[in-house]
Amino acid sequence: MAATWLTLGEMIRVNATKYPKHVAVSDERRSFTFPETNCRTRKLGNALLGLGLRPGDRVAMFLDNSVEICETYWACAKAGLVAVPINFRCVGPEIEYQMNHAEAKVLVAHDEFTPMIDQVRGSFRHVVGGGLVVVGGARAGWRGYDELLALGEDREPPVKVRPADPWILLYTSGTTGKPKGVVRTHESYVAFYLINGIDFRFHADEVCLTVMPYCHVNATFFSFAVAYAGGRNHAFPARLFDPEKLLAAFARHRVTFCSLVPTHYNLILNLPEEARAKHDVSCVRKLLCSSAPARSETKKGILRVFPGVQLYEGYGSTEAGIVATLYPHEQLSKLGSIGRESSGTDVIRILDENRKPVPRGEVGELFSRGPMMFTEYDKDRERTAASFDGEYFSAGDMARQDEDGYYYLVDRKNNMIITGGEKVFPSEMEELISKLPGVFDVAVVGVPHDKWGEMVTAVVVCKQDAVLTKEDVVTHCKKNVAGYKVPKQVVFIPDCDMPRTPTGKILHRKLRERYGCGC
Repeated sequence: MAATWLTLGEMIRVNATKYPKHVAVSDERRSFTFPETNCRTRKLGNALLGLGLRPGDRVAMFLDNSVEICETYWACAKAGLVAVPINFRCVGPEIEYQMNHAEAKVLVAHDEFTPMIDQVRGSFRHVVGGGLVVVGGARAGWRGYDELLALGEDREPPVKVRPADPWILLYTSGTTGKPKGVVRTHESYVAFYLINGIDFRFHADEVCLTVMPYCHVNATFFSFAVAYAGGRNHAFPARLFDPEKLLAAFARHRVTFCSLVPTHYNLILNLPEEARAKHDVSCVRKLLCSSAPARSETKKGILRVFPGVQLYEGYGSTEAGIVATLYPHEQLSKLGSIGRESSGTDVIRILDENRKPVPRGEVGELFSRGPMMFTEYDKDRERTAASFDGEYFSAGDMARQDEDGYYYLVDRKNNMIITGGEKVFPSEMEELISKLPGVFDVAVVGVPHDKWGEMVTAVVVCKQDAVLTKEDVVTHCKKNVAGYKVPKQVVFIPDCDMPRTPTGKILHRKLRERYGCGC
């Protein structure tokens, strides 16, 4: 008989019996135990099916970190539905594209986001009647979340969910300007929870505070791994991040684990000493730094502010899961490294442009395989196939391996920018800015920045006699994309100063070198 993988939806039910007094999920206003959470999520799952949805249908979420976003994920897991988190920083055209590409039949959104959604909801082609659900308010044309919850039966949804069924569809920026829909199954997540339960020693008394937006794979990986183990998820509002409030939450909720990006850590380190000293953070036993490379001074600062903490660094992708891990005892001896293969990950391959292994120490494209792998890019078999070398996947990152087997990221194959933990692909922004009247050519690069890690910088060549300002470019971008993608620096240069290859391609590396100093 084949082995059985318990999905997270099933584990909520199991943990309701195993840990009846443990809090499963909380935010700054409420907390629910595992039995209460099991009741609420099965009712929500049945209510969603009651709208006419069938297993495999997509439920979109436009929610900040909260009890409701966790419940919606877990209700989908129980009902065989596919959760589609949309980054709450997205604006109208981005929301419209993802809703229609995913063929989402329901959208659950916080009240404060509904005015923007109302501007484009008439273009949603697949939403069913009653499928617009609002959290925390009352809006014309929207059904209240609590109202929907009350309609569901308090029993496990009458659906057989298989481990190989899709559970989450996440959109990640694409190199051609349109986001890619990454399809992940229940078993790919369960593999992550079990494997990283080993690597990070997660247990039922863990308290995970989630700052990373739940629309990111990082949150669904690490916070839900704690839920799988019977621990508590505390949702911290991502859009209102304040470093001192975070430290206060650590102390108030006796947090034991948190995953943050270098930008978060830098903001904490830049607090006045007296502000940090107000909060007892000795409860924090484990911290993860991921989603962007951390500088050595940042790591040293973390260890100073959180004495005795076990600091981990992880490298991975939405598609592959966590690929490499740098463990606490390796942090200072291997500064700059992303570590070695995570448990359960096959030996990483570093390949040249012909997909041949490069000698150790030389730079190549990083490929990996393991049980946490995604299934496909939704509706894009060609792109899915192009990302693999046999069973090995590449997110396009360039890396090298040292003599001890540790990996180091060198560059991003597609010049991807990571700003504040968010990914920005230059091609998307270049296409957008090029549509602005008066633009002859444009290149977008990321340059080092103390706060954001990288700052989005647009280098613009104007058409002859055209006059443009930074404000023109920024205003144009703000109308079409999320705020983190909007250039914070705009430089105007003549065409003769744009570095190019002999075939006319812009040399982004040269621009990063030119404009990266002093930023």
